[in-house]
Amino acid sequence: MAGILQIDTKTLYNWKKRKPNLYRIIMLGFKFEEMLNLSKKHYEELLEIESTLSQ
Repeated sequence: MAGILQIDTKTLYNWKKRKPNLYRIIMLGFKFEEMLNLSKKHYEELLEIESTLSQ
């Protein structure tokens, strides 16, 4: 995560300790992106199933 944010790992640990709200917001952002990618994957799978059934 630190690499994606282009910060040092120590900075991320410091945010977790000294700025818990900032750290929480960042973690929520990563979780949101993960959920969005998973939703896109499921949508594409549903489209494939739909095209198979309509043939």
